[in-house]
Amino acid sequence: MGADFKIGSIVVNVRDVPRAMAFWAAALDYAPRYEPEPDWVILSPRDGVGPNLSLNLGDTRPLLHPHIHLDLYARDQAAEIERLVQLGAHRVEDWQYPEGERDFEVLEDPDGNRFCIIDARPDAPDATDAPDATAD
Repeated sequence: MGADFKIGSIVVNVRDVPRAMAFWAAALDYAPRYEPEPDWVILSPRDGVGPNLSLNLGDTRPLLHPHIHLDLYARDQAAEIERLVQLGAHRVEDWQYPEGERDFEVLEDPDGNRFCIIDARPDAPDATDAPDATAD
């Protein structure tokens, strides 16, 4: 297996592909890999680094506590949260956060898919080992 076997795309079901494409493309600085279809689009990193994010038209609501979610690493967590909220994300206020300091905040995209913004500063509380997140 090794280098010939890797994650190529993470697929997220959404109720509105164009709206989700606009949100995630701006959030991650991704661009459509091919011409978007009404029910499907593959977004790829503009810099070519990382997996694709594919958006699939679906009519189901996301789980409140998803089995799989994205962890997005941020050098400036507060600024990224504000930027994503301005793009259409919502803070998840009723999440059962651990007591005390934490290194993550839960948000949801316009379709209700939940994801975490991880404080990836080296001095963050419970800093996640994320060397790529702090590299220039």
